Amino acid sequence: MSEGIHPIASLLAAVARGISGVQVQWAGCEPSERQRIYFANHTSHLDFVVLWSALPSYIRARTRPIAAKDYWEESWLRRYLAENVFKAVLVERGAISKAQSPEEAKFVSRSLIEEMAAALGKTNSLILFPEGTRGTGEKVGEFRSGLYHLALRRPDVELVPAYLENMNRILPKGEILPVPMLSLLTFGKPIQVEPREEKNVFLERAWEAVSTLRRIGPA
Repeated sequence: MSEGIHPIASLLAAVARGISGVQVQWAGCEPSERQRIYFANHTSHLDFVVLWSALPSYIRARTRPIAAKDYWEESWLRRYLAENVFKAVLVERGAISKAQSPEEAKFVSRSLIEEMAAALGKTNSLILFPEGTRGTGEKVGEFRSGLYHLALRRPDVELVPAYLENMNRILPKGEILPVPMLSLLTFGKPIQVEPREEKNVFLERAWEAVSTLRRIGPA
């Protein structure tokens, strides 16, 4: 990944911050150049753009979002933005569930994890939405297992929970044009997979790390 930020990306980041009116608070860590996986709740197609734009530019330049291939490849413009501007890692939603056998599902799962691990490389960070699909904004949905397996694959990378407040109202599901409104982005205390920690235990703990950040922000 280039050390610089695409000029269009800088422009879109400014637009995203303006539309979302995002206020950022670091409630358990500080901005850092170390490799991280920022994992957050997901209620809008603007989520990764707003989270990405809220990072300091020197961190943003090395941070790649994980995004849904079917949405971002729907038109040439979205595809160009995803691949060339945001340097997104495009993955197929529901790829594992489409597998014809348990063996194929395991193969697909391993392939996705390896793709994300490769995207991290030696210097990059990632933005990941463990719910796998957009929620209503009322509560955080159940986390899928990808975060756990990626954390095991790259234990050297810090896991930072984040919570995006109000994004479902700025760009509701099914809408094309965003509605300018204030939002809040809170970064929490980093976590890691503990020795011999089971998948379900870790995912519950990661879910809690994101969910509790909603209560940190102002009412």
